[in-house]
Amino acid sequence: MTKTEIRRMVAAAAAACEDKKAEQIRILELDPADSGFTDYFLICSGTNDRQNQAIAAAVEERIKRDFNTRPNSIEGYRQGEWILLDYVDFVVHIFSEEKRDFYHIERLRKTATALDLEELKSSLTKRVSAVRKKQAARKVATKKAPAKKVAVKKAVKKSPTKKVAAKKSSKTARATSAKGKATKSNTAVSSNPRKAAPKRKKPL
Repeated sequence: MTKTEIRRMVAAAAAACEDKKAEQIRILELDPADSGFTDYFLICSGTNDRQNQAIAAAVEERIKRDFNTRPNSIEGYRQGEWILLDYVDFVVHIFSEEKRDFYHIERLRKTATALDLEELKSSLTKRVSAVRKKQAARKVATKKAPAKKVAVKKAVKKSPTKKVAAKKSSKTARATSAKGKATKSNTAVSSNPRKAAPKRKKPL
């Protein structure tokens, strides 16, 4: 999976968190030297356990719908105080306010780079629009190609008429040649005196 695709998924997960009124949404791009198991952390908070569960369900549904991807593992869903959704390339952390203050993951990941959610969305929107333009151009190119094939088919359909005309001309040529042979044979018979019919003798 490319970096752009991973960022699209993270942005979609963050949008799902926003839809469920999650608070203090933060995205951390982790340093590969510091963390080798994932690339991004998406961290947010809910006001109670039910809201945290609703946020987790919304994230799971959005990623499944848009990217046909399920989390590799889900932890803490029943308790709802700290729900973790592991998508391998990024991990979603949904905290209660108390648990977030207690564990303070942002402070533990000092080498991570905080990404602005709005900037991430705008950059991804530009890239998505560019990809869609390329796809539209390809569709236009593929639509133009069948028109040439239709023209070729029409030309093939027209060709039998030429064959019919050729057959007619050959038939007429044969007929005229046959007539010519017949007339020659008739003239040859009439001009040959040996083959002429004998004259009848008059009675005495």
